[in-house]
Order: sequence, then C-alpha cells, then structure tokens
Amino acid sequence: MTHTLAQALTTRPNDHSKLREEFEARTGLAWHAPTPAPLAAGHAVSVVVPARNTAHSLGPVLDALGAQDTTGSIETIVVDDASADATAEIAAAHPVVDTLVRLPQQSGAAAARNAGTALAGADTVVFLDGDMVLPPHALADIAVRFHPDAVLVGFRHNAPYSPSRDGAARVPKGSADLAADHRVTWRSQGGKQMYTGIVLDRPTTGSPLNDTDDFQKLGHGATYLDWDLPRVVVTALMAAPREKVLDVGGFDPVFGLVGWGMEDTHLGAALIAAGCLVVPLRQCVGFHLDPPDAEAQWQTKLAGWPSTLAYYRRLLDDPPPHGRAAAFRTAAEQLLSQSEVISR
Repeated sequence: MTHTLAQALTTRPNDHSKLREEFEARTGLAWHAPTPAPLAAGHAVSVVVPARNTAHSLGPVLDALGAQDTTGSIETIVVDDASADATAEIAAAHPVVDTLVRLPQQSGAAAARNAGTALAGADTVVFLDGDMVLPPHALADIAVRFHPDAVLVGFRHNAPYSPSRDGAARVPKGSADLAADHRVTWRSQGGKQMYTGIVLDRPTTGSPLNDTDDFQKLGHGATYLDWDLPRVVVTALMAAPREKVLDVGGFDPVFGLVGWGMEDTHLGAALIAAGCLVVPLRQCVGFHLDPPDAEAQWQTKLAGWPSTLAYYRRLLDDPPPHGRAAAFRTAAEQLLSQSEVISR
C-alpha cells in the first residue's frame, strides 16, 4: 500500500510496448508515423489553449489548428488569462475558436487549463500552449492513438521571434526538429541540478527520450540525469484522457500563484500514479514561437521556478489524488461563473 504520491510513482511501470504494438496491428500504421487524415474519422479531440499576452503568436497557432489534416472533429477552447494585449480579440475573431473564456483576473495557466477542461466535450483533451504551432497531422496523430490509460506527449522546437508585417511572429519554413526539444537533447554545464539535486562534475549532454527507450526506463520512479517520468510531461503539447484528468483534480491552481511552471509535472505525477503510461509521439513536433522579450521572460520564469519546485516536492508527500472530479467541477464552475464565456 502506498501512502504518498512519491511512493506511488515507484510502483508504476512505463512499459508501453504492448499499447503501441496493439495500435500498429489494428491500424497498420507505425506508432511514430504521421497519420493519414481518413484514419481519424470518428475520433474527436478538444484542444484547450491557455493564453496570456500571446498576441505575437496566437494567430499562427490558431491558423495551424484550422489547417489540421484530419477527418476527426476538433473543438477549440481558448482561455484568456486576463491578457493586457490583443490576445482575447485575436481569439474572438478567429473562425477556428469554438469557445473563448476571458478570466476576470490573472489566475495562471493551471486555472486556465482547468476552465477549458471543464468545458471540453471530447474524451481526449489536448493541452496546447498559445505559442505552439502544430504540424498538419498532429491532431490526427493524437486522436487515433487515444487510450484511457495513456498520456501522449509531443515536442517543441523554439523559434526566435521574427515579426511579420502585422507584428505576429513568423513561423519558420520547413518542419520542426525533434532534436531541438530539451527532452531529446539536454545539456548541462555541470554542478548541482535544480530538479533532482544531483551533482554533475562536468558539462553533460544526454537524451532523455532516446536513452530511456522512449521514456520506458523512467518507470518505477527511475531517473535519468536530471529527469524523471513526471518531468517529461510538458503541457506545451500534451494529450490526456479527460476523465482521468478530472478524477485527479486537474491542475493545481496554486502553482500559478507561487511562481512559474511545475503544474504540468504535478499533473503528470498524478496521472502516472492513477495508472497512466507516458507515451511520446516523435512525429508531433511543433514550433514554439518566442515572444519579442524572450530572454527577459525566461529570466523571470527561472526566478520563480524554485518556489514552484518546492511546492511540488511538498505535494509528493501527500496521498495520490483521486476521486476529485466533483471538487474539480465545483471549482471550475465557480471560476467560469465569474468569467466571460463566448461560444459559437
């Protein structure tokens, strides 16, 4: 019997070979291959996009959603986290957006994602940041690989800000590079690492994805350099079964109040403890469009990360969350009742 979330993680494997083999036998498609549009027929996804001050990137992100090559249905929910720029106006005017939520005050990405998840109608919820431009096959890839006990993770390729004539970020030509993601190519200058606390005595380069057999060797609480299984769950592009997300209580909104990040790591830990496998989709690589002040924003985020990491570590000592769907709905309904909700 496990008493804490940390203990529960040590009991959970991440061998997803059978899941992938069954998919390939059923569809005749390789797990990491782009999905032909007809194969997605009858599969639905709800895309939840939390957005705060993303006027530079949201237009291209929504354009890419509108250009998805799929016969499955797509519901797009944008949650504006009280932006001070034109984020809400861009979302309201874009034809791909089914629902726009405008939060009354800045509440953080965790609360924004919860609001969107509460409104989502599909069994598969895709969490997509407001600066992530997807390749055309991404939503078909996710839709046909849905499994009620799997978290599907995509990857990102950072693109420096290059403004177009209207100020929106230009999307680089060509395909995003899988190796550009820090879960695929990870570099450290050495010394004590912030996440696990390990000490590296020299500069180190590693590949969490490749060296752990697509994250399978990170089961049972194992680590690789400064990585463990919850940490590879990054909601820049991630899909999860909605019912499992609700059962574990969704994202903990406290993360958005104490600093930056870690709410996705905690949700990953909760879903793993609930029996989910973490399965990568190597073909799902999007361009992450940096803002004009990317370096300043990054420094601000890093300054707040120790606080959110400390909060996450405290939550690991709590029991694994489950049976929280009713409380999740109550909190989400309260937030939505204070928000402007515009549906087409």
